[in-house]
Amino acid sequence: MKKITILLFLLHFSLAFSQKTVSGTVKDNNGQPLVGVNVTEKGTSNGTSTDLDGAFKIKVKENATLVFSYVGFQTIEQSASNTNFNVVMSEGEELKEVQIVGSRSTKRTVINSTVPIDIIDVKSVTTQSGKIEINELLQYVAPSFNANKQSGSDGSDHIDPATLRGLGPDQTLVLINGKRRHQSSLINLFGTRGRGNTGTDLNTIPASSIKRIEILRDGAAAQYGSDAIAGVINIVLNDNVNELTGAVTYGAYDTNAKGDFLPGTPNTPGFRLDENGNGNSYGSDKDFDGNSMKIAANYGVKVGKESGFLNVTTEYFTKDKTLRPGYDFRKGFGEAEIKSLNFMANFAAPIGEKFELYAFGGRNDRNTDAYAFTRNDGERVVESIYPGGYTPRITSKITDNSISGGIRTRSKEGWKMDLSNTFGKNNFDYTIKGTLNASLESASPREFDAGGFSLSQNTTNLDFSRNFKSVLNGLNLAFGGEYRMERYQIFSGEIGSYATYDTNEVPITDPTTQFAPVDPISGNVRPGGSQGFPGFSPKNELDEKRNSVAFYTDVELDVSTEFLMSAALRYENYSDFGSTLNLKYAYRVKLSDDFSVRGSWSTGFRAPSLAQIYFNTNFTNFNASGATEVLLSANNSPVTKGFGVSDLNEEKSINGSIGFTGKFGNFTATIDGYLINIRDRIVLTGYFDATALNLNVDAAQFFVNGVDTETKGIDVVVAYKKTIGDSKFGATLVGNINNMKIQEVKNGNLDESTFFGKREKAFLLASAPKNKFSLNLNYERKWFDAGVAFTRFSKVVLVDYADEDDVYGAKIVTDATLGFKLTKNFKLSVGSNNLLNVYPDKQDEQGNTEAGGYWDAVQMGFSGAYYYARLGFTF
Repeated sequence: MKKITILLFLLHFSLAFSQKTVSGTVKDNNGQPLVGVNVTEKGTSNGTSTDLDGAFKIKVKENATLVFSYVGFQTIEQSASNTNFNVVMSEGEELKEVQIVGSRSTKRTVINSTVPIDIIDVKSVTTQSGKIEINELLQYVAPSFNANKQSGSDGSDHIDPATLRGLGPDQTLVLINGKRRHQSSLINLFGTRGRGNTGTDLNTIPASSIKRIEILRDGAAAQYGSDAIAGVINIVLNDNVNELTGAVTYGAYDTNAKGDFLPGTPNTPGFRLDENGNGNSYGSDKDFDGNSMKIAANYGVKVGKESGFLNVTTEYFTKDKTLRPGYDFRKGFGEAEIKSLNFMANFAAPIGEKFELYAFGGRNDRNTDAYAFTRNDGERVVESIYPGGYTPRITSKITDNSISGGIRTRSKEGWKMDLSNTFGKNNFDYTIKGTLNASLESASPREFDAGGFSLSQNTTNLDFSRNFKSVLNGLNLAFGGEYRMERYQIFSGEIGSYATYDTNEVPITDPTTQFAPVDPISGNVRPGGSQGFPGFSPKNELDEKRNSVAFYTDVELDVSTEFLMSAALRYENYSDFGSTLNLKYAYRVKLSDDFSVRGSWSTGFRAPSLAQIYFNTNFTNFNASGATEVLLSANNSPVTKGFGVSDLNEEKSINGSIGFTGKFGNFTATIDGYLINIRDRIVLTGYFDATALNLNVDAAQFFVNGVDTETKGIDVVVAYKKTIGDSKFGATLVGNINNMKIQEVKNGNLDESTFFGKREKAFLLASAPKNKFSLNLNYERKWFDAGVAFTRFSKVVLVDYADEDDVYGAKIVTDATLGFKLTKNFKLSVGSNNLLNVYPDKQDEQGNTEAGGYWDAVQMGFSGAYYYARLGFTF
């Protein structure tokens, strides 16, 4: 026994001395440190990643080989014969795990792609700015991405609609790890952006779970199918292991709104809305509001002995309301309150030598709270419940779930196969608080479950690809199929949220014998339903489904080292409107080692969403002139058909682009021009007189294939990096020039000014701002870094309820941040978004804006300066 013990001790002793610790730094060709480079011991699962200084440390066996891999750079191997060494990586990585959008070739990089692609390192962006939601991040780093908070727009207060190249939120396809992401169940009915559109809610994805974001700024329906008219956003999830990262962020907004306001204006000094009251009384002033806190953590563990991993992220985010100057009928103008809990996991594990099993998914639970328009007097006010009036609150519970799984393999001949299934569901449930059903008078509850809607999507994909190196300079062939099922539901609320009661407090079913009570002051009949947002009734309920099947082929050919060409063809058939065939051609010509020209031409389509086809509701539209009862009629309803509106069909597009890429010393630059023609765009009409329909509504509106548009623009990205001693300098200019024109309004026999008049046209064009430019300047030295960004938003013109132009002039917003590396594990950042507290131009005193405040929801926002501090950690 003693001998065995001695042998085991000697074995342990020899193994301990057969390992050694290796450290070093990883930089690019310009001497800039690379953060997050994967450093692994070849042939093992032992690995680490570089820190903020590009440094790494790893314990390896004697005579080990280290493998260095990083997005956008060539993977290199280096012997660990020394215990300390420096590594320089060159651009041009072959992306294998998750392919770049726009190409199914694993040898394609951003630099030599045929179309414009942005690669955004989310870790770098989140540690060097105060943006805490995905939409905010992309708004300031992607040239033609636009998103902003809205107010007074019902569901759109709770989910931010986002656009690419000025097109609709539903004309940009979102992928996660290359797999189609489901859309939100919400359809935007109000607000200045995304009107009449559905879209993908990017804020359901925790920022801390993201490794990088790839944005393809080019039409890609021939490659990826519906919704890709404007481009594709691919979110690549973290796969790092043995590292705990995270941050705690706290911030608040300055309440000092810029502008001269009339005495007594709500949410000016002395007249701040009391959030603990009934929404019609004033409380104490505040210097700051919109207080927000975000706690995030990400951790990964190895799975198996090879390259398997499980990476998990959780985020908790809370933000209070912001309140800004409004009018008496809109005392609660401002951004919604948010409480959000996010979870995301990413998993992969080899099965034998040839197969890999993978899965990823997550859940988002979000509760939001926003003020509706104020009821000051009249038949909608019951004085015994709310003396002097009230401001109802529209609250929501949003639940978003997704799961994707599949298996990948590669044959001896080089064929790659990927079989996957992805399921996602978004559920949106309304609860109206601080409200009443006026027809119940003093017996009315003050809170109602108003129902809601849900959208689920299941997508099955089978993809094949192979690279033929012997064909000219390389041929990549890909083909595959997709089967997708969608389901859209509207579910009703409790009866008090939608019913009108008679004088005996019984729901009215026979208006010839039952009568609603009358307001004794105004003499008007009291309306039913929950004020602020009437609930969905059983008449609104629906459960609609459809399916689609698609087949595609995608070819890329390197004719020579200088000339690359690609082509794609995709056929899709939908169960509800038929089939479509789309194609794409693209090329890249390398004129020199540092300069290339590229271009593309494609056709595209977007299938009408189930929400656009079937959504129906009744609502009250408020403005300075009073209230209007409106019926939004489903596309297939007799009311819609009675106005001569046809069945919805797909939107059809033709995209063309030409661009240039270049590297000049420490500068890299891309300039890409584009032209996008879209026929039969689906829009929401104005309000038609519906008093003759005997439906107890004043107006009706519908979704229609209503307009043809032409969008022309230029995207610019110029980057500079320079290292002088221990100091590192960086500068990036991103910009977009955009011009959308409405070529034709397809109103048929209906009055054009009502069908899609001046006001509706202005809303559509406002989603395509004339230009946006951002200059980001960064400096870093040892334990300190600093950054400042200047973003210029162009002029926006909207049309108010008085049919007058509301002009928002161009503004420059300044962001600033300072970072202090306190220890190896902790970094403190402080800064401000909109440091100089810039606001859009204040509108007139008539209260005719869409949102009922002194500003509409233009792209720069309306909440002013935001100050924050963040403590990041890495272990």
